[in-house]
Amino acid sequence: MKLKDLVYVKTGNPASGDALAVIDMQNDFIPGGALAVREGDVIIEGINRVMELFNRSDLPVVLTQDWHPADHRSFASAHPGMSPYDPFDAQGIGPVLWPDHCVQGSHGASFHKDLETRLAHAVIRKGYHRDIDSYSGFLENDGKTRTGLDGYLRDRGTRRLFVCGLALDYCVFFTASHGRDLGYEVCVIPDLARPVGSPPDSLSSALDTMSGKGVRFVRSGDLLPG
Repeated sequence: MKLKDLVYVKTGNPASGDALAVIDMQNDFIPGGALAVREGDVIIEGINRVMELFNRSDLPVVLTQDWHPADHRSFASAHPGMSPYDPFDAQGIGPVLWPDHCVQGSHGASFHKDLETRLAHAVIRKGYHRDIDSYSGFLENDGKTRTGLDGYLRDRGTRRLFVCGLALDYCVFFTASHGRDLGYEVCVIPDLARPVGSPPDSLSSALDTMSGKGVRFVRSGDLLPG
């Protein structure tokens, strides 16, 4: 499946039981960063508008934040002879190795300066275990370690979760997928997300899987006042 093949639904205005998860809008994923996503900066203004909409209605707004130790095993630099984007499959790590990125306390790990972080109610950090990567906002890549996002959303009475941010074929995808596994209605906002595109079929595979799980796709313009 390609982006042009998506079927969009109209969900109506965000209401009680809805929440917004903004995924990994950090400097290292923005053009100029260590693991830059093409056009990752283009979506910031739209994300701010949607965050404002949810915040104004007192609906939960959550930011996720990659937060890796400097020697994280998902980094190619941790594996002599390996390069970024080389295929790699190990428990909790893979399917590829990455450049060093979002190292704890670094500029690259910080949220982009134009993201209106004041509009968020919570920040969920992930990927801080040296031997386990974490794409999903809910569950780390070992399939067992929870981040705390599910508990927070349930305490806030969330039933429907809107997801946007970076990257569409990794952290947005896994967050949406695990959200469905946990019983949430999930709506991804593709115009407020961008893919990495590595390996080449990562985006099509992510879209196919999300569609198969019943993830809905919505346009940000259908949420925002005209």
